Amino acid sequence: MPFSSARAPRRAVIAMGAAVVAASSAPLAAEAHGNRPTPVRIVDDKATRDTRALFQYLLETQGQGIMFGHQHDLSHGFTFETPDGESSDTVATVGDYPAVFGWDTLILQGYEKPGVNGGTEAENIEALSWAFEQGDARGGINILSAHLPNFVTGGNFWDTEGRVVGQILPGGAKHEDFNAFLDRIAAAAKGAERPDGTAIPVIFRPFHENNGGWFWWGAGHTTSSEFIEIFRYTVEYLRDTKRVRNLLYAYSPNSSFGGDPAVYLKTYPGDQFVDILGYDSYDNSAGSPEWLDGLVEDLAMVVELAAERGKVPAFTEFGESGEEGRNLQWFTDVLGALKADPTASRVSHMLTWANFGGDTRAYVPYPGHAMEPDFVEFGEDPYSLFVSDLEGVYDARTRAVRSEPFMHLVTPTDRQRVAETETTVRVRLTSAHARKITCTVEDGPPMELCRDEDGFHSGAWEIDPSWLDGNRSVTLTVNAEVRGQTLTDTALVLLGEAEPLPPGWIDDFEGYYGDNVTLSESYSHVNANTTTLSTEHKASGAYGLAYAYDFTSAGYTGIGKSAGPDWTAFTSLRLWMRGDGSSNGATFQIVADGAYFEYNVSLSDTAGKEVIAPFSEFRPAPWDTGHADELLDAAHLAKVTAFNLYLGHGTDAQTTGVVHFDDIRAD
Repeated sequence: MPFSSARAPRRAVIAMGAAVVAASSAPLAAEAHGNRPTPVRIVDDKATRDTRALFQYLLETQGQGIMFGHQHDLSHGFTFETPDGESSDTVATVGDYPAVFGWDTLILQGYEKPGVNGGTEAENIEALSWAFEQGDARGGINILSAHLPNFVTGGNFWDTEGRVVGQILPGGAKHEDFNAFLDRIAAAAKGAERPDGTAIPVIFRPFHENNGGWFWWGAGHTTSSEFIEIFRYTVEYLRDTKRVRNLLYAYSPNSSFGGDPAVYLKTYPGDQFVDILGYDSYDNSAGSPEWLDGLVEDLAMVVELAAERGKVPAFTEFGESGEEGRNLQWFTDVLGALKADPTASRVSHMLTWANFGGDTRAYVPYPGHAMEPDFVEFGEDPYSLFVSDLEGVYDARTRAVRSEPFMHLVTPTDRQRVAETETTVRVRLTSAHARKITCTVEDGPPMELCRDEDGFHSGAWEIDPSWLDGNRSVTLTVNAEVRGQTLTDTALVLLGEAEPLPPGWIDDFEGYYGDNVTLSESYSHVNANTTTLSTEHKASGAYGLAYAYDFTSAGYTGIGKSAGPDWTAFTSLRLWMRGDGSSNGATFQIVADGAYFEYNVSLSDTAGKEVIAPFSEFRPAPWDTGHADELLDAAHLAKVTAFNLYLGHGTDAQTTGVVHFDDIRAD
């Protein structure tokens, strides 16, 4: 039963069928079926009745309000210490539970409540199941995010060393370790039951914010194809191997995209693997018009993409992450901006992060907090939906549309480098049986692949040793004959070892086979930018970097790459740069021992020349207040982890341009 709110009477509850759903919002949305079940197309065509009903509810109630969500609402807070399944900062402030309860796989490691630090694996699996049960008992919808450990180094999700994704894909050295962790997720999801024994639906949101470079599954630490394949593998393992039938699956990269669908879809695993199109965006600007405009533009894009695909659009993570209290109307400003746009206002839910208590940030204001009045006003707005506003979430009568046959090349992934004379080709085929699956390299003879014990069609690809000179790439094509049609997938495979750069070097732009996609995959990207190889403007060799920026939707843009680890032998950063004559600026950022050190230069000089930035002149980023008095000294240089290159909007009106760089290195 929905929680009965203790606050002032609210508007009518949002129930199934209350909304007029745009015809384009779901190709299989509810129609005049009479008593017939509504057909729904979701990732798992064997999903439980309630899981299908939840998906249909999220589709049909679009545009009638946005469900408010809070991470760890029942387990962490400023108004309570011990999770009892009922205590909640949200309830303490507005008198109602959030409509959406967020949880994380860190519970399985005992790092977040109700998990137990040092507890057994079984105890923490049970703790996550209990969390799902408590959210469901309050009348809400459960979502599970995944801050996964680094399976290569043993570190946490922030540890970006080890090219982890390639190691946990099938055939990788840490593949079985990854499977073991997925087993724990499967057990917790299966163990979440109502008193009548029915499974509780959960929205699973793995590998979030992957277009940023801060997690090991993020840009610059894995390729787009590797990301797509690990997302697909995760779904197939939970759905097909572990037979978890109460999950919906969400895809949720991070802002911003400037409203560009192609950028958003760069790492999209495919309609066969995603039920919910999400979008994460945190605000460092105190709700500036620029941030709000970019937010609305991107969310409108997500809604439109979801409508085209019959998916649910969602604002999967948001929050004010600057100094608390800078804008005391922040919540109502955000809601007002979304309500004002007929497209962006159709997102199903918006989830903010956890109130971990102590001296941490309060993403949900608690009683006495400076932003409490605004959050109360946000909660009273008819367009913000809490638990008491929900009705009939699991009432829809539906039937699953059978999934279409789908085949994909699992290994090697597109633009994977292969340096051995033999590698395994793996293909996954779902929802069908094939008469034959073959693999062809360039114009060579087809090789038939056979089904193996792990459910792949696989075979050994023997590579001519003369091809492994580090300068060759080949196209690998797989074909499957299924139900009178041929399914095809391809990958461009890079052969041989890449020539290593000298110590201290970040990039000379020569090792990308002249391929702009391979270049782009090597960097993380923040906000709107394009990186291409330049043969015209460079310091040496065949190529330099052409870095195109666009400040239309954000006042800065950035690219980044892993660096270091030990730069104690060097005294400066040296690079070749050609500005574009604007008053905009470049910021060289070195991340060292957890601190962010920066050096700024102008883009006004159009004569390409070498720039020397002494480490002694780098200073902590203005926002990095925790390291405000530190220097880029030997102690920090011994622990360098990344180099980032930002371009920022200056005083003139120029919002687009191209800047050139080459030979970036510590010297």
